[in-house]
Amino acid sequence: MSSLSWKLRRLAIAALIGVTVGSLLTPVFVAETALHINERPRPDGAEADAIAHGTASVWEPARVTAPDGIVLDSWLFTPREPNGSGAILLHGVGDTRTGMAGHARFLLRAGYTVLLPDARGHGASGGTVITYGIRESRDVHTWADWLLRARPIAHLYGLGQSMGATILIQSLAHEPRFRAIVADCPFDSFEDVAAYRLEHASGWNRRAVWPVVEIGFVYARLAYGIDLRQASPADAIRGAATPVLLIHGTEDVNIPPAESQRLHALNPQWTTLWLVPGAPHVGSFQQNPDEYIRRVTEWFQSHSD
Repeated sequence: MSSLSWKLRRLAIAALIGVTVGSLLTPVFVAETALHINERPRPDGAEADAIAHGTASVWEPARVTAPDGIVLDSWLFTPREPNGSGAILLHGVGDTRTGMAGHARFLLRAGYTVLLPDARGHGASGGTVITYGIRESRDVHTWADWLLRARPIAHLYGLGQSMGATILIQSLAHEPRFRAIVADCPFDSFEDVAAYRLEHASGWNRRAVWPVVEIGFVYARLAYGIDLRQASPADAIRGAATPVLLIHGTEDVNIPPAESQRLHALNPQWTTLWLVPGAPHVGSFQQNPDEYIRRVTEWFQSHSD
C-alpha cells in the first residue's frame, strides 16, 4: 500500500471515529443537561416575608422526606382568614418556589392556605436528578399528606406551571384527594417535547433529532435508572377522574399549545382547555391577570363539593 493510500485510510478511520464519538457524546450532553440544574438559586426568607406582608398572612418553613430519602423544602403560608381550602403550587424547570409567588398572593388573598415547595433538584430541596414527574409526582403525594395533617383543610387543590403542571397531572395517579387542579403550559410527554425542543434548537428536522433523543433516553436509563418515557402526563390524564383546567398561551414556543390540546382530547370529560391569545410560555397570568385570577379561583370554587 502506498504512503498516500495509507494516510488517506488513516484519515478516513479518524473521521469515522470522530463521527461515532460525536454521535454518542451529543445525546449524552443533551441528557445530562436535561437531568441536572447546574446553577441552583436558593430562595431567601426575605421573599417569603414579602409575600406574607403583602397578603396579611403568616409563613413558616416546611420540610418533608420523600420515600427515597430526598429531603424537600417548602414555605407554608396561612391567610388571616382561612377559607378551609389549601393549594399546592409547583414551579417550572430551573426555577424555585419563588416563581409561583404571584399565584400564591392571589390565592392567599382569597383565603387559601398555600404550600410553595421547591421541586427535587431545585432550590433548597435535595436531590440532583430531575425526572419530570416520574419521582416528583410521588413527592406531591408526600406533601399532600403533610399539609392535610398540618392544617384543617377540607378541600385540596393544585396549580402548576410548565414542568410543575406536568408533575401535577402525573400526581393524580398517586393523589386522589385533589378536588381540582390547574395545569398551566404542560407537555403531554417528555419524549415528544424533548424532540420538539431539540428540533427547534438545532434546526434539524424531527427525523434527524429522534435518534439523539432515543440514545439520550437509553443513557439516562443506564446511568441513572430512569426511563424518561414514563414522564407522560398523557398516560396519567387518560384515566384521571379529577377536574383539570388546562391553560396555554397560543404563542408558546417553548411547549406548543398543541400539547395541552392533545391532553384535553384524551379526557374531555374531566378537562377544560383555556387557550390564551397571544400569551407566551407561562405568560397567561401576566398577560391577563384579572381574567386568570377569576378563572382559577372560580375553577377551584366550582369543585368544592
